[in-house]
Amino acid sequence: MPDDMANPRAETPPASEEPHLQIGEVAERTGLTQRTLRFYEEKGLLKPPTRMEGGFRLYSEDDIQRVEQIKHLQQLLGFTLADIKEMVDAQETITEIRAQYRAEAAPAQKRAQLIRAREVTERQLELVRQKVEALGDMQSKLDERLERIRGWLEGMEKSEKTKAKAAT
Repeated sequence: MPDDMANPRAETPPASEEPHLQIGEVAERTGLTQRTLRFYEEKGLLKPPTRMEGGFRLYSEDDIQRVEQIKHLQQLLGFTLADIKEMVDAQETITEIRAQYRAEAAPAQKRAQLIRAREVTERQLELVRQKVEALGDMQSKLDERLERIRGWLEGMEKSEKTKAKAAT
């Protein structure tokens, strides 16, 4: 099946005033790889972009804003690959320390192992605390938004009741 048939948005470049960027430009601007952008498209996180006749993807400012939102949520709600590596490496370090720990070992050796285990665990805990703090900030913003919406709805209901009373 030709690429144009697989992508209903395939067309010549848009005639609108809005600038469109190719995938490499979007990758550079957002700090993501082209592969990641294609993955987002494949998983439905991004709508299939407009394509030039040669099949090159063209992204709008709305597409870029969506990519930025995806990145923000990924960073907020999940660990980066670097964080994941650090957490997994830390767990391996703890496992190694446990395997090497011997009750009959010299106190200085046991102390050094316990200090290392504490340091590694503290770093893991700090990563988790950072995520919890970021989620708390997001929760506060959503709580504020919900309160504003509730206030608007209450105002509308009062206004409608006042109008209904005046009409009778």
